[in-house]
Amino acid sequence: MDKAKILVTRLIPEAPLRRLEEVFEVSLHRSSSPMPRAELLNAVRDADALLCMLTEAVDAELIDAAPRLQVISNFAVGYNNIDVNYATQKGIAVCNTPGVLTETTADLAWALLMACARRIVESDSYVRQGRFSHWDPLLLLGHDVWGKTLGLVGLGRIGRAVAKRAAGFDMRILYFDPAADPAQIPATYHAAELPTLCRESDFISLHAPLTPQTRHLIGAPELALMKPGAFLINTARGPIVDEAALIKALQEKRLAGAGLDVYEAEPLVPPELLAMDNVVLLPHIGSASITTRDKMGLLAAENAIAIIEGRVPPARVN
Repeated sequence: MDKAKILVTRLIPEAPLRRLEEVFEVSLHRSSSPMPRAELLNAVRDADALLCMLTEAVDAELIDAAPRLQVISNFAVGYNNIDVNYATQKGIAVCNTPGVLTETTADLAWALLMACARRIVESDSYVRQGRFSHWDPLLLLGHDVWGKTLGLVGLGRIGRAVAKRAAGFDMRILYFDPAADPAQIPATYHAAELPTLCRESDFISLHAPLTPQTRHLIGAPELALMKPGAFLINTARGPIVDEAALIKALQEKRLAGAGLDVYEAEPLVPPELLAMDNVVLLPHIGSASITTRDKMGLLAAENAIAIIEGRVPPARVN
């Protein structure tokens, strides 16, 4: 019996690739760069399954180009790159990779927060440029983290993991998440409306999914409410922040700084951000640990395999 065919749109870790080959005839885009759109549309035509990245727009055009498609397995927790409603209409399962990257992404959010507060990137550059000649009581003064107020926009798995880390720094924790069940939230976390959270937080960390409701959730009005010494951390999705408004707020010194792992028109990073010393910029590496990427790949593989074998997948969206 012929194997079902799966298209994998990017190089992935070895372990999940080997698992896929046990079940599928694998067509792999052997590159670290995204597949060109025309190539993707052509390659998916005879695919029974698609293992894709968040950079691929799995829209109606692509779905219509794949008449045999049974499952779209996204190598990511978020799935705003997929037209889930249209896939559902076509009877196609949509799956993602929740849970396995929670702690790794929380680590990265915390690393950004610390790097911004203590000016780690600036300090590293200062030393590498040969400018460190003596200890100076006024050199590269940063901001304390301990005892400050952390505002979390989104209190799902990753938001809660960041909150756990904050507890070790004796931080006051505010959160804004209309979907959160207060009965499931520790009593030491305090619910707040978004304007209140913006006014009172020393650090705001974003952990909401990208939806029509959260697009530009942090815009000019919210940024105007933030403290002059506050920092914005985004490891969620770029368009949650109105990037132009953020740039203006930073240029006008209305914020102390920002730590960004994602961007509004990714992978494009505005030159204004590149020019700012008080902004730490990362290339979307929130889940980029060796162990976690293996786990993500294996979960994405098992999702696709389960659908093809007529079983319930570990993580189905629709």
